[in-house]
Amino acid sequence: MRQSYLRILRIFEIARVLARYRLDEVLYFLPPLKPYQALLKTNPFRWLAPHPQHTFGTRLRMALEDLGPTFIKFGQMLSTRRDLLPDEITLELARLQDAVQPFAPDKARDMVAASLHRPIEDIFAHFEPEAAAAASIAQVHFGVLRDGRPVAVKIRRPGLRRVIDQDLGILAWLADLAERYSQEGRRLRAKAVVGEYAKTILGELDLLREAANASQLRRNFANEPDLLYVPEIYWDYCTPEVLVMERIEGIQIGQRETLRAAGINFDQLSRRAAEIFFRQVFRDSFFHADMHPGNIFVDPRNGRFIAVDFGIMGSLDAGSQHYLAENMVAFFNRDYRRVAEAHIEAGWVPGDTNIQDFETAIRAIAEPVFEKPLNEISVAQLLLRLFQTTRQFQMQTQPQLLLLQKTLVNVEGIARDFNPSLNIWEVATPLLRDWLSRQRGPQAWWLELQKHVPQWGLVMPELPELLHGILLKTHRGEMPLTLRNDSLEGIRSEIRKGFSRLAIIGGTISILVSAAIILALEHRLNSTVMDLPIWIWLIITPLLGWLLGSWMRRTYVPGR
Repeated sequence: MRQSYLRILRIFEIARVLARYRLDEVLYFLPPLKPYQALLKTNPFRWLAPHPQHTFGTRLRMALEDLGPTFIKFGQMLSTRRDLLPDEITLELARLQDAVQPFAPDKARDMVAASLHRPIEDIFAHFEPEAAAAASIAQVHFGVLRDGRPVAVKIRRPGLRRVIDQDLGILAWLADLAERYSQEGRRLRAKAVVGEYAKTILGELDLLREAANASQLRRNFANEPDLLYVPEIYWDYCTPEVLVMERIEGIQIGQRETLRAAGINFDQLSRRAAEIFFRQVFRDSFFHADMHPGNIFVDPRNGRFIAVDFGIMGSLDAGSQHYLAENMVAFFNRDYRRVAEAHIEAGWVPGDTNIQDFETAIRAIAEPVFEKPLNEISVAQLLLRLFQTTRQFQMQTQPQLLLLQKTLVNVEGIARDFNPSLNIWEVATPLLRDWLSRQRGPQAWWLELQKHVPQWGLVMPELPELLHGILLKTHRGEMPLTLRNDSLEGIRSEIRKGFSRLAIIGGTISILVSAAIILALEHRLNSTVMDLPIWIWLIITPLLGWLLGSWMRRTYVPGR
């Protein structure tokens, strides 16, 4: 009962803020909210409020800032959805700031002690009472552990989870109404957008999850200390409400004059920014998705990047990686037919899409871009135009690609801020081609074999018996077959051919699997067989497969 009462109060608070900025009318197309229209229009504050002097986008941004953390973060997420909203709105939402007043020092100390279940003096030799930074989700204090290690302590705002859960419930309700009663709400896929946002912000609230993200990113770049440094996580002092990590010393990326005074090579910095991003996406399939200037520092000693704030991370599955790499290389080669084919092969547009029309639409967005000098081409903007165009061909929104596109906007901004003439394509293309080459050909096959060998080793002893049983049942006529040929002779011919192929394939697979297992265990073998040249294996393998297949045909194939 109390929760329902609080939700009703919050709904009225939201309506009041929207009315203040003359945004309330956007909700009155929803039938359940119609009765409140007359009530709110009688509000004297609405009568006395001056006629709005700002654009719709500006008023929306100001209203979201007044509504607090949930709505500020929601607006920031919407600012990346230029595939759904007009540019004048997304550009304004991109200006949203979530800087807020820090909560009291005593409250911070109490929260750390309660979360870690011990007095703060038992953990820290020194704990800064004043927050070094404060945002809508958490604030950061500096301190020193009892063993002398300097740390940064991130503390989640008290009571925030209850507020966010309440606001997410209201947003989900509004999204459901929008899709139920509005064609525009269905076009914008309001419920999916709110669901995507809920997953993101709830992930940000869990500081243990952020710690795990930081640990993974640190491990990914452990062998490239000159590119990116990630602070160490001190797991003994981490909970869902508190995160303790190594304190870093660096110059914020936006302090250009300080960086110049430190002797930082700006051209090298811009190239490293792009290289770090593409390595994260294609090598690791795990990338920092909140790379705005406030989260990126530069080490003045060696010019490497230092990242903080790992609450929002992105990842791509193998299909998305392949799609992105294929499209970027095809765009660079102006092979628009290949771009269209890649979308259809990935299943992201319907298989019956007219490929000629699709190719023409892609050419229309790409040709004007590629008429510019390469150093003026924005990969992020090109991807955005592509996403906007593919929606006309019923491509479903891919949240992971939109998150990547938003991150790429930040990376390009950082890179070109330090070197306006940087050619992003020049940095990206070698990495993309190298990644694609490793996904195809002998190297990729060998990696796949190594990945599956342990599993094959478990089932291999059973394979001959299973194959023998299948072929024996078929030979005795105990294996049901579905025949689709009206000609009896054609049926007999097809059966013989099918068994012949099956025998040869089965024999070859058995030999290849056996060879893969032998190679995987070569460190345990002491045999001259392992020293044979590769060309001998290329002759032996198909020959053994043919011999084994011939024996299986004579033994099992009917009509022989």
